[in-house]
Amino acid sequence: MQTYYENQQAILKDTFAEISKKAELILTVGQLLVEHGANTGQVIRDMKRVAAFMGIPENKFHLHVMYTTLLLNISDDLQSYTSFRKCLKHGVDMRIISAVSKLTWRALREHYTLEEFEETLKEIAEHPRYYVLWQNLFATGTACGAFCALFGCDFNAAIYTAICAMIGKFVQIRCIHAGINEYVGIAAAAFSATIAAYFAQFLPTETPWHPIIACALFLVPGIPIINGLTDLLNTFLMSGAAQFLKTTLIVCAMTFGIIFALEIFPVVDFTDLHMLPHSDYLSFAIAAAAGAMGFSILFNLPPRLLIAVGIGGVLSVCTRNFLVFELGFTSAIGSLAGATLVSVIALKAIHWLHTPLQVLIVPAVIPLVPGVLIYRFLFAFIHFKELTLQQILAAIQYGVDAILIILGIAVGATLPNLFANRAFERKKLEEQEKLLNEAYNSDIPD
Repeated sequence: MQTYYENQQAILKDTFAEISKKAELILTVGQLLVEHGANTGQVIRDMKRVAAFMGIPENKFHLHVMYTTLLLNISDDLQSYTSFRKCLKHGVDMRIISAVSKLTWRALREHYTLEEFEETLKEIAEHPRYYVLWQNLFATGTACGAFCALFGCDFNAAIYTAICAMIGKFVQIRCIHAGINEYVGIAAAAFSATIAAYFAQFLPTETPWHPIIACALFLVPGIPIINGLTDLLNTFLMSGAAQFLKTTLIVCAMTFGIIFALEIFPVVDFTDLHMLPHSDYLSFAIAAAAGAMGFSILFNLPPRLLIAVGIGGVLSVCTRNFLVFELGFTSAIGSLAGATLVSVIALKAIHWLHTPLQVLIVPAVIPLVPGVLIYRFLFAFIHFKELTLQQILAAIQYGVDAILIILGIAVGATLPNLFANRAFERKKLEEQEKLLNEAYNSDIPD
């Protein structure tokens, strides 16, 4: 008579044994990853690894991933099973991405049963976030205050920026809890933060307008931008297009909130505002680390990874500043180089820290965002009828420069992984096959 574990091992070796339960677990893995900010390539890799763990070979496993839907088919010459899952609640939670990825490997190494895998997956999904409300508000303020410092503000303005950003974040959280549409909440948050930042000009500071520039940058859609470009470069066209559409909607919501605030209260012409920070590299490093770690907390990054991401932020910003200020390169080239350096280092660091690549890269490159250029373009857009031809051309140049910098950040965060992807995939498949052979050729003790 078979023991429980012998029976479970037999189920895992038979492709269609308990196929309904296997399919549901595979789809749950995919849903958790899609809804919490993983790119399509990682979703497919992790779902295929789970299928292999469950005895479903790749030639019988067929998967279609879209931004809101997962479609799964498992079939051979005699049988076929199809199921799908909707993914409607999208956010960012790096803990879930990291935990699910590690679970897919641990299930192979430790010979999990279906019940053990299901129980662990449920624990991951239901585990509370690492950071409570006040920590998220503090992280928001720290990140935006650090951004303001990177743009050249004084210490007082950085503090004002932090306070205004916390106000905006609190408004966004309250909108989410009230069930208000996501984009309405973003617009309300941008409006609230900008209105609060307007009054910084009446407080002691030598850079009174910088808080307006940085106070709403916690809303920047860094994850959709980088995931969208990654998906497009990996030929996941529908998912990539959906990510870019989401990015566009977020930016439009932010712009609406900011424009509404700037229409209510008069502001100075941002085209004359200096964008180059006058500071030393130690100040750059501190601000970059604070900004990267602040966004990491907003993304619910595991605490053990905060220092690593902070170091990544320092490397990205200081590399950019050195190339721009010392060697005379453009900001787009400097941002591309900074993001690329972090990505290359992260390719090695993921093996030391046992976490997916995007968990390390995305928060580290967000401090490169060109806030001043974006606001210069936005100010010109608002006052378009009042501009001379020369000012219109300058505004267009600000917009083009901002787009080039953002593309440089996204490309730098994406390309090293694409170039190394084939080698990494080969190594991972070899390790996966080794673990599967060990599982299938060994007896699990009762």
